[in-house]
Amino acid sequence: MASDSSPASEDTFQAPVCCSARYNLAVLAFFGFFVLYALRVNLSVALVDMVDSNTTSADNVTSKECAEHSAPVKILRRQTGKRYQWDAETQGWILGSFFYGYIVTQVPGGYIARKVGGKRLLGFGILGTAVFTLFTPIAADFGVGALVVLRALEGLGEGVTFPAMHAMWSSWAPPLERSKLLSISYAGAQLGTVVSLPLSGIICLYMNWTYVFYLFGIVGIIWFILWISLVSDTPETHMRISQYEKEYILSSLRNQLSSQKSVPWVPMLKSLPLWAIVVAHFSYNWTFYTLLTLLPTYMKEILRFNIQENGFLSALPYLGCWLCMILSGQAADNLRAKWNVSTVCVRRVFTLIGMIGPAVFLVAAGFIGCDYSLAVAFLTISTALGGFCSSGFSINHLDIAPSHTLDAAPLVYFSASLQGLSYRQVRRHPPGHHQHLRHHSRDGWACHR
Repeated sequence: MASDSSPASEDTFQAPVCCSARYNLAVLAFFGFFVLYALRVNLSVALVDMVDSNTTSADNVTSKECAEHSAPVKILRRQTGKRYQWDAETQGWILGSFFYGYIVTQVPGGYIARKVGGKRLLGFGILGTAVFTLFTPIAADFGVGALVVLRALEGLGEGVTFPAMHAMWSSWAPPLERSKLLSISYAGAQLGTVVSLPLSGIICLYMNWTYVFYLFGIVGIIWFILWISLVSDTPETHMRISQYEKEYILSSLRNQLSSQKSVPWVPMLKSLPLWAIVVAHFSYNWTFYTLLTLLPTYMKEILRFNIQENGFLSALPYLGCWLCMILSGQAADNLRAKWNVSTVCVRRVFTLIGMIGPAVFLVAAGFIGCDYSLAVAFLTISTALGGFCSSGFSINHLDIAPSHTLDAAPLVYFSASLQGLSYRQVRRHPPGHHQHLRHHSRDGWACHR
């Protein structure tokens, strides 16, 4: 297994971008991951409205150190959604249960994609998550156990999506367009977060929390119909691709793919570049998913924003991340194609920016007291800079092992998802817990993260 240390060469002229099959695939994948993350994060906002405020008060979770930031909302809210007596530990189980299912299907996802194709696996993975989301209000009525099981089942569906997408791009992405195509695809996750968080807050404010799950579940089903109808697993099986584009993609990948049928598990497990990707992905996910899951709670309990402001401000960091992902993908491929910068150099530089930058601003956010503007600004910059990783370690398995992406990528995503199991403990002992940290302080949240 060797790393791609120099820019890939393509002997044929580049096929046009406009209306091309490969960029149509990227756009549909973009909306697929948009739906995927909308389905994943909507509970983070809805849960704030699902829990009886008296329970929260009894747990004494909300900090009084920072003054009430926003004036009461002068809107007649429709308090028709049922409220539940869930304490902090129960909420931690609910938020973390998704990852118990998510890690299970990571590794077999690559094997299944090889058998049934990435198109079907990705499509049915998102469809299953969408359908389960529609049943969230019913599961909540049945009790915590039913909701935890439902969220774990949603995780099972989402766990196969990234391996499936990598399976498709291993057959579709020309080497010098990898950063652009994959960053477009995965940027949908950030935009889905940007839209889902504030929209969930608005729905909770003007309607009730049950409609959050109904809306996004229906959108997921609509996307599935378009996906199954319009995409194909490989260029050879695509019904509407031009012959010129097909030849361009196949010829560009001809020297990238190995004819070896068996999986070189021993060399793969001994590969330092692969383990470097695993460590980088795990570290990045620790921060990314912690904020993704707990940022709305932080905005409510510590900074004390109302439900509407909460959704908008929780989404702002992911808007920055979405922009950085798109721009970094363009920049990375331009550096390789036009400036002849080596692939390994590009991946290292973008990974360093995407790891060190977020760490600096996230740590700084813990030392600014109750300055709301700086808190939001630092969290936004931290998450935005993480977008550079999409053109760094995030797609590096396609560089070092294009023929074995179906085997390498699931291992990476499985390892990176293990951090999701920590959410129950983080929520069980909420930051600022009087037995461990300063009483309900923002510094407590910073230390816990």
